[in-house]
Amino acid sequence: MEYINQQNRIRYCQTLDLKIDDHLIEEYKYWHKSENIWPEIPRGIREVGILDMEIYIFGNRLFMIIETAADFDWDASFADLADKERQKEWEAFVSKFQVSAEDASSSDKWQLMERIFKL
Repeated sequence: MEYINQQNRIRYCQTLDLKIDDHLIEEYKYWHKSENIWPEIPRGIREVGILDMEIYIFGNRLFMIIETAADFDWDASFADLADKERQKEWEAFVSKFQVSAEDASSSDKWQLMERIFKL
């Protein structure tokens, strides 16, 4: 689900579950720290037009917020991202932490959420 805010940006919210294993969860968090993530991954994310991205964790559930320009084409951009340098390798690497098929793309793993309330 997408919503345009006052800055003419769209915010997408997604969720994904990690495997219930404290060691794997801590390792997943390690690989998502800015000093540990492969530099090609955030570079590719920015190249496809994602302006900001945050991931939060509660237990084994991840919650991601993505902000883009209002004219962002979700399907085309994520198809482009899938072909960026090391992206397939990254998806295969992080799949060991996630409750998803090993060969799933990022857009297959993360589930878009529906906003049901806004103040």
